[in-house]
Amino acid sequence: MMTVLRKDAIALLERIPEDKLYFMIQIMQGIDGLYGTERLTAKEHAFEELEHLRKSVPELDYDRELKNYREEKYGNADIS
Repeated sequence: MMTVLRKDAIALLERIPEDKLYFMIQIMQGIDGLYGTERLTAKEHAFEELEHLRKSVPELDYDRELKNYREEKYGNADIS
């Protein structure tokens, strides 16, 4: 059962323009964090940010990479 206060809050949210909802979500998440329902440690928060930045890398051909590195470093990749 929804309380009158909760109904009023939802009614106010429904009147907010779509482009302003992002700010309301940030505020609500900040308030939620104050009550400890989903509290992240500094390490967990940093990990979450890194996960958002992560990109997939195509499969590497390690032999070719080694050959290219040796050519750059020594000028000749054939050591066989």
